[in-house]
Amino acid sequence: MSRIAVVGTGYVGLTTAACLADLGNEVCGLDVDPHVVQTLQSGEVPFYEPGLQELVARGLATSRLCFTTVYADAVRDAEFIFLAVGTPMAETGEADLSQVRQAAATIAQHLSGPAVIVNKSTVPIGTGDIVGDLIRDHLREPVQFSVVSNPEFLREGSAIHDFMHPDRVVIGSHDAESTRRVAELYKPLDAPVLVTTL
Repeated sequence: MSRIAVVGTGYVGLTTAACLADLGNEVCGLDVDPHVVQTLQSGEVPFYEPGLQELVARGLATSRLCFTTVYADAVRDAEFIFLAVGTPMAETGEADLSQVRQAAATIAQHLSGPAVIVNKSTVPIGTGDIVGDLIRDHLREPVQFSVVSNPEFLREGSAIHDFMHPDRVVIGSHDAESTRRVAELYKPLDAPVLVTTL
């Protein structure tokens, strides 16, 4: 069992949090919108995805899943911190990384122990290095961390099935130990793991 924080409870973040909790981990989902968190804490899901509300309810009932608006509560003691915030298309056609940058800087301010930062958001190549630099720049104390890219391949309408039965898990990192640890999270799914650089 691992302690996991998932920053962002939109489509990707909530599916990831609920599925990781169902695999036996302790997961805390964080969202900056108090209304969204209140809705999730009550066992309701603010969008429709088949099976997701039941999965969230099961996670809450077993106390393996919780939700908060407070970074300190989510990040404290987390071994893995999944970044799953929105990256909408900017007017230029590029991904708007403002939410990723904000989340990375805020995570850094609350890191108090070693953690693997797992980039789950849909981002362009090179974002892992940006996230790493931002965290280093905003740390309040020296803390060991690494950044891993773990892109998602979830389809609306079959997201839970896609998460639980992947045809492959892709992990990109500069750190072999962090790669191994993230791969361990997916071990119960018995899927091939493809390892690349960050």
